[in-house]
Amino acid sequence: MLAYTARRIVYVVPIVISVALVCFLLVHITPGDPLVAVLPADASQELAAQLRAAYGFDRPLPVQFGLWLLRALHGDLGNSIATGRPVLAEVMRAVGNTVTLAIAAAVIGFTMGILLGLIAGYFRETWIDKVATSFAIAGVSVPHYWLGMLLVIIFSVQLNWLPAVGAGPSGSNSWAWDWAHLKYLVLPAITTSVIPMGIVTRTVRALTGDILSQDFVEALRAKGLRETGVFRHVIKNAAPTALAVMGLQLGYMLGGSILIETVFSWPGSGFLLNSAIFQRDLPLLQGTILILALFFVFLNLLVDIAQAAIDPRIKRG
Repeated sequence: MLAYTARRIVYVVPIVISVALVCFLLVHITPGDPLVAVLPADASQELAAQLRAAYGFDRPLPVQFGLWLLRALHGDLGNSIATGRPVLAEVMRAVGNTVTLAIAAAVIGFTMGILLGLIAGYFRETWIDKVATSFAIAGVSVPHYWLGMLLVIIFSVQLNWLPAVGAGPSGSNSWAWDWAHLKYLVLPAITTSVIPMGIVTRTVRALTGDILSQDFVEALRAKGLRETGVFRHVIKNAAPTALAVMGLQLGYMLGGSILIETVFSWPGSGFLLNSAIFQRDLPLLQGTILILALFFVFLNLLVDIAQAAIDPRIKRG
């Protein structure tokens, strides 16, 4: 297990370097001047040249990438062009809010997905299966930003039960796990959870049905094993694949959803990324993309290690 873990960690190193290179290049190939956010309309060429030199934009791209990567390794992602504040502090504050939203959505989506998937798999080709599958199809088909606006209209505007926007009564800087703050989390968490719920439901349903049709399950039942024992074998055999799917979905949720966070004005990484794009804030855009990409890479590493711990066949392979 230690050798497998060490191998996986070594494989991550070139991936991280490639991710950093892609993050750096993507924001440089887009058209427009990144200094337009801070330069006055009547700025002289001398002032523009001074600012470009101050931010390092006058150097060749390979030099800019090398210096940016070196600073990033020391935890320095530069300062935001629009606000002047350190990028790392801005990104980590937003990522903290996104993690809160992703955890809440994962609890809802994965719990419902596993439950519906197991029920549909055990009762395949019945009306129960059709109902559970309908929920799954609706979850992956309905545009989540449209669902978010619909929930706001129903529960915030018409019923006035839940707040429509924000991350707390006094903003996101004083988050607490009480109802005064949690009620701001309900609608965005439900909206974020519908797509993972649908994907996990379909995955678990297919896995459960496939495992129940295998010969060893019939042998277990023929030996007189109770259905609860059969259920444990089903869970054990379905866990590695289901865990991989849930890990990917959690990675997508940790990456933040620009549309959902914009609809609910949730101050997460997606909302921050949207602001950085519109303001052409290159340091903030680079830092946000890099941190989110690294979250996704390392989450997949943890999922790979967890899969190997659950299923020894992966280590042997």
